[in-house]
Amino acid sequence: MLSASANKLSRLKEQAEEYAALIMEELDPEELGYIELWQLETLLLQKDTYVNYSQALSYTSQALSQNLALRKKGSIRKIGNSLIYYLEDNWKRLWVLALWIGIMAGLFTWKFIQYRERYVFKVMGYCVTTAKGAAETLKLNMAIILLPVCRNTITWLRNTRAARVLPFDDNINFHKTIAAAIVVGVILHAGNHLVCDFPRLIRSSEEMYAPLGIYFGETKPTYLALIKGVEGVTGIIMVVCMIIAFTLATRWFRRSLVKLPKPFDKLTGFNAFWYSHHLFAIVYVALIVHGQFVYLIRVWYRKSTWMYLAVPVCLYLGERILRFFRSGSYAVRLLKVAIYPGNVLTLQMTKPATFRYKSGQYMFVQCPAVSPFEWHPFSITSAPGDEYLSIHVRQLGDWTRELKRVFSAACEPPVSGKSGLLRADETTKKTLPKLLIDGPYGSPAQDYGKYDVLLLVGLGIGATPFISILKDLLNNIIKMEEEEDTSTDLYPPVGRNKPHVDLGTLMRVTTRPRKVLKTTNAYFYWVTREQGSFDWFKGVMNEIADMDQRNIIEMHNYLTSVYEEGDARSALITMLQALNHAKNGVDVVSGTKVRTHFARPNWKKVLAKI
Repeated sequence: MLSASANKLSRLKEQAEEYAALIMEELDPEELGYIELWQLETLLLQKDTYVNYSQALSYTSQALSQNLALRKKGSIRKIGNSLIYYLEDNWKRLWVLALWIGIMAGLFTWKFIQYRERYVFKVMGYCVTTAKGAAETLKLNMAIILLPVCRNTITWLRNTRAARVLPFDDNINFHKTIAAAIVVGVILHAGNHLVCDFPRLIRSSEEMYAPLGIYFGETKPTYLALIKGVEGVTGIIMVVCMIIAFTLATRWFRRSLVKLPKPFDKLTGFNAFWYSHHLFAIVYVALIVHGQFVYLIRVWYRKSTWMYLAVPVCLYLGERILRFFRSGSYAVRLLKVAIYPGNVLTLQMTKPATFRYKSGQYMFVQCPAVSPFEWHPFSITSAPGDEYLSIHVRQLGDWTRELKRVFSAACEPPVSGKSGLLRADETTKKTLPKLLIDGPYGSPAQDYGKYDVLLLVGLGIGATPFISILKDLLNNIIKMEEEEDTSTDLYPPVGRNKPHVDLGTLMRVTTRPRKVLKTTNAYFYWVTREQGSFDWFKGVMNEIADMDQRNIIEMHNYLTSVYEEGDARSALITMLQALNHAKNGVDVVSGTKVRTHFARPNWKKVLAKI
């Protein structure tokens, strides 16, 4: 019990008597009722002798990992290799960024030169050329910033040849990069107008101002008149909305890293980010109006703001309309709810007939009982072949806390023998809250089927997309074995003393599409801090351990709250692990057939092994 307490293993404390009896059974076969210290020491020292449990890396793997560590390279060669690896990993990002920056530079230069040759340059100087050049880049960026958040379009494009050259996995990072460029553009455009253009226009002589009267009126305007005009008011509205939205979208505010006194604490967190981002609707309306009353342009076809925005805005509006109608048709019925240790809520629901997804993808979830407006993304943990949808939600913010509270009220104590602190399913009498879903949406993990060898690394709740992948791999393995058995039954070997196969049977077998599994090996490493985390996917891990007869999937659990293996404080736990697994085939820490390690993975050895 002391050893379990030192390693924060509450489950072991509860089963201390059972495991003590296991040790006595091993060391006291004659049932004397006691053991001597040397016997316990022998057991501790020989913990690795239990077959098929604590196996070390092969000699080849050890040699490879040592070579990786000892091999030295020259500094020039190391820099060259690093550059090559960087280009291999980032060439998609680099060419897209280069193209985007090139287009912005071209637009800025074009407008700069255009206004450099106009009369207004004599009055306002380089202030007006810089402001107009920046305005042209703003039109471009305000248009394309919508494209990275058109999730349905991106999900569709992932399955086309465009995915070979475009980095769809970085859509949100590109969205943020464009936002940063917009900030710079606003500073250059608005700043030059407010502190340079307008003052120079007002200070100009009557003779210098006269040719500009067709744009600003026969009488030279005051600074306040310029600000109060349609162009000035819409510009100020856009700047104010952008400042609010950009500030609350920063990491410090979005993740509540900034602690503000009440009631200003409402300005931090996901809700503030989510609702403030919808100010973009006001921004785009003001931008279109601003573009129609723009300074120094009177011909309608030269007012190009609407031309930039037309396609992206229509595409984005189409996406929002599609999401609205699709989410209404995706009202699902909850089948099972369970709340596990570590504040994790599992929701299992019916799968709509038209909801088709790949393992590794995610979907948005809304619970009207919590908020009728908020949609939150969660990885899908069920496999495409399952008859249900499931997600695992960890309590990390105010929305997830309220979601857990709502479902806790609708849950009942767990049935004996089943995990989950609270549970609800179709047999319970309580009414479960309504749930709406929208998706599925693409993610990098969905492309796992393209690779022969998979290395899946999950940290805590971050393992959710990989659980779906593992289940999908297992389902594919089972299908492959069934197809092989069926093929053997329908098309037995032909030869002397072998049954004859008619042409009809031959055609039926040879034309049948067979499931080809490209993945030859999958290595799953799950690193977590809490012992209770293993309850989240205990059933999946045990199922894989039982059904994967071909040993395609190899699973490793790592618990970082326990002292590392070799430490005296965890020696007894390590010994007990080996003993219980050798006798019962179950890991005492995770409660599964998968071994739990007490340290972070040594990635050099892992990669050498793979």
